[in-house]
Amino acid sequence: MKQIEDYFSSTDCAITVCDTGCNIVYQNDRSVAVNGDMRGRCMLGCHNDRSRAIIARILSEGISNSYTISKKGQRKLIHQTPWYQEGKVAGIIEFSIVIPAEMPHYDRG
Repeated sequence: MKQIEDYFSSTDCAITVCDTGCNIVYQNDRSVAVNGDMRGRCMLGCHNDRSRAIIARILSEGISNSYTISKKGQRKLIHQTPWYQEGKVAGIIEFSIVIPAEMPHYDRG
């Protein structure tokens, strides 16, 4: 069976994973291209106080955080969610997905 990382290595969204100490434990190819190789380094130095507070809340409360940004002419959806090990929050997974300028929306409810 493939390692789970193999499935994510070449996807077209950036996937970054940190542990509870905010150390990067995984980046797929897109994340490395966008953020540089941060594996083994603490991500807190790349974030302001507001972002650090959100990170702390995700880790302490096990909540998710989603928002959109514009960067270098692209709109992106950022979704940060905790990952778990043995029932406890073990870190955060961040998905950064480029949003097309025109994107259909469907109401399936």
